[in-house]
Amino acid sequence: MSTHHEPLPRGRHGLTRDQVRDSQRARLLLGMAESVAEHGYPRATVATVLNRVHVSRETFYQHFSDKEDCFLAVLDESAKLLASALAAGAGTATGPALPRLERVLTTYFTTLSEQVPFARVFFVESYAAGIPAQRKRVEVQERFVDLMVTAFADSPEWRTLPDPRFACRLVVGGISSLVSAALIKGEAATLPGTAPKVVELVRHLVSPGAESSTRV
Repeated sequence: MSTHHEPLPRGRHGLTRDQVRDSQRARLLLGMAESVAEHGYPRATVATVLNRVHVSRETFYQHFSDKEDCFLAVLDESAKLLASALAAGAGTATGPALPRLERVLTTYFTTLSEQVPFARVFFVESYAAGIPAQRKRVEVQERFVDLMVTAFADSPEWRTLPDPRFACRLVVGGISSLVSAALIKGEAATLPGTAPKVVELVRHLVSPGAESSTRV
């Protein structure tokens, strides 16, 4: 991956000062995400970001204090992206739990497959970026756990488990590991197709021996 983004046009371009700043910041965030996805966090530098997005070093330091500050901002954007994908997939809280879970996972996996640099920042490179980044990762993962707990709150089979929340945490942890492996292997495009497999596994967890047509 080696994407380079065209600079903003010089002279009169019709953008307000705030719009220019917002555009610069967005380009720097995307440039950092792509640089980290390509080189890894330790090897990505401010220089590689600037070369990719054609923004001056002075402009970079108007937005961020250093590389880590920019990376944490990328991580925040990644967290917002994932939270939005989960919310969009959840939709209405009515209907059987497992079909709703499949909708959530399909939307979630599709978003990850379409936003690989941000997904890789969150699932892979956050481990190399220190404790603040790692805590942000765990925080968003817990949101996924909360969503799953809510989705299965009315499921009689799920309530019979010894610790339903712990079960949700295990499932979400497994999903996270699945996503990380796909990103590391360059197989993000395969993620949406795994949603039915995850749901089928959960179905057997909550209803051992149940047929595929059974709905929780």
